[in-house]
Amino acid sequence: MASVGCPKCGAKVEFDAGTKFVRCSYCSSQIFIDRSGAGFYYIIPFLVKEENAVGIFKRWAAGPTKAKFLDQRAQIAGVIRHFFPVYLFKRDIDGKEMVKVEPAGSTTLPGLHSLKVPAGDLKIFDASYELGGVPLIQPDIEMSAYFAGLPGKGKEQALVYFPIWTLDYVHEGKKYQVVIDGSSGEVFAADFPKRGSAPYMLVAGVGFVAFLGETLLSYTNPILAISLMGVTLAAVFATSMFVAWRM
Repeated sequence: MASVGCPKCGAKVEFDAGTKFVRCSYCSSQIFIDRSGAGFYYIIPFLVKEENAVGIFKRWAAGPTKAKFLDQRAQIAGVIRHFFPVYLFKRDIDGKEMVKVEPAGSTTLPGLHSLKVPAGDLKIFDASYELGGVPLIQPDIEMSAYFAGLPGKGKEQALVYFPIWTLDYVHEGKKYQVVIDGSSGEVFAADFPKRGSAPYMLVAGVGFVAFLGETLLSYTNPILAISLMGVTLAAVFATSMFVAWRM
């Protein structure tokens, strides 16, 4: 039987070898335990519902850097929610507090190194918390694996279960994936269909050549050159509008 000090009240808490989670018998705090010692155990509730997650994705897909009509043409293949484990480290650096978040579970999902834990939404995770059928991904990375890269002096360490929506979609036969923060609605994507710049470059190049020729023509026939410049300007504008709308 091993023991640790409760990070909240300091009481001695005994646990069996291999135990990851234990409750303090004095203050009832749920405690996460790994080789580094004891830490708090929190969860963040889902504030973004499934229909909202899809709406967030549609607005993100309509952005100017995304492929044209991606919000309409993307075929949603699956929307899954789960709680993903992250480690929350509070560090003291020259009297200032720094908060750092690192994944506690192995993953290839994008953005999980960039999650921001909202302090006001942290809930003590104990037996009374209702998960509503949402699966928990179990941590498989030791907290101590991050200690060497942490600056300053430790103030608090905790395991936090973060609400995550994973949305899979298909565009032009290729599969993509985004992660949506179930608390803030922030979208993370490692790859997505991008809007091409080649049509714009082509329009600009043709317009430049046309204006250059008309400038040379102005030395011998200025009236004709000015007329052609007006036609070119209108053509470049109309073509740019067509490209922006269709490509």
